[in-house]
Amino acid sequence: MTVFFFALVVVFAGAFAFLNGFRDASTSVALPVRTRALTPTVAVLFAALFNFIGAALSATLVLEVSRTWIQLPAGQNGLTILAAGLLSAVVWGIYTWWRGIPSSSTHALVGGLAGAGVASVAVGGHSVSGVDNSLLFQVVLPLLLSPAIAFAGAYLLVWPATWAARYTPPNVVNSRSRRAQTIAAGAVAFAHGLQDGQRSGAVLVLALIASGLSDGGSMPVWVALLTASLLTAGTLAGGWRISYTVGYRLIRMDPLRGFVAQLYSSVMLLVGAIGLHWPISTTHTVTTAVLGAGANQGFPATNRRVVMEVLAFWVLTPAVTAAVAFVLELSLSPLAGL
Repeated sequence: MTVFFFALVVVFAGAFAFLNGFRDASTSVALPVRTRALTPTVAVLFAALFNFIGAALSATLVLEVSRTWIQLPAGQNGLTILAAGLLSAVVWGIYTWWRGIPSSSTHALVGGLAGAGVASVAVGGHSVSGVDNSLLFQVVLPLLLSPAIAFAGAYLLVWPATWAARYTPPNVVNSRSRRAQTIAAGAVAFAHGLQDGQRSGAVLVLALIASGLSDGGSMPVWVALLTASLLTAGTLAGGWRISYTVGYRLIRMDPLRGFVAQLYSSVMLLVGAIGLHWPISTTHTVTTAVLGAGANQGFPATNRRVVMEVLAFWVLTPAVTAAVAFVLELSLSPLAGL
């Protein structure tokens, strides 16, 4: 049964990685398409390329993440917790995509693992060590801090950007902003691969450790390739429902503000992934940077109803995935002998 549960985790982790790329393609695709910096086809190909590079390089960080993230119980108990957490995150991800809501895959996964861990204890199994720290440092604090920093930073950066362009004809400003936004979109896609590639890879490493197939001392090549390939495949599929929300429904956006939002987002994500090793949500960062840059205009530009709906889903994400994973773990635990 251990082999069966390990295979189940690999399938669900692959689905999670694919869905991650599919849903989060909007972070690097929506604005360039909205401002006509790139055509939809070129934007998706561009995002997929840099997502793959970022995810492949994230393999160097996966072992560190797997050691400091959470500790699962060994054997089938740990594997069922992973399977329940991953499946709940996948189900929620599909639902939010269908609704066109940008939400954090990381928050969904951490919430799912927390709920599955509680269910494991309820049926006499082992708990998930470190999940309380994960909820605090990967969900609660990022949910409170990163959107606020992204919104405020992008809002403030619009002033020097517009001041620098005050004597330049609008058509020249738009043309230059579109070219610069192409580079910023690639940086966002690269940062997304770095950030989210490590989480998908860490799940597979934790599954290898729980099943006794690895001691966690080395990074299997197949894990890095599988994660990067599926994340890229998901990006190529393109989650256009969410891209439409970010690019068209949230706020009015011009090329200059689109460039500011993506440039600032990419800096935050790269500093978080490389410099500080913080799990910053790409979705939350880019979405709130878009709102911040777009809000700094001389006329009402925000669709408040859509913004409130998105914020509500952000708060609900860890709670809903925890509840779904709790039920799934209760269902799987008899198969694991609990």
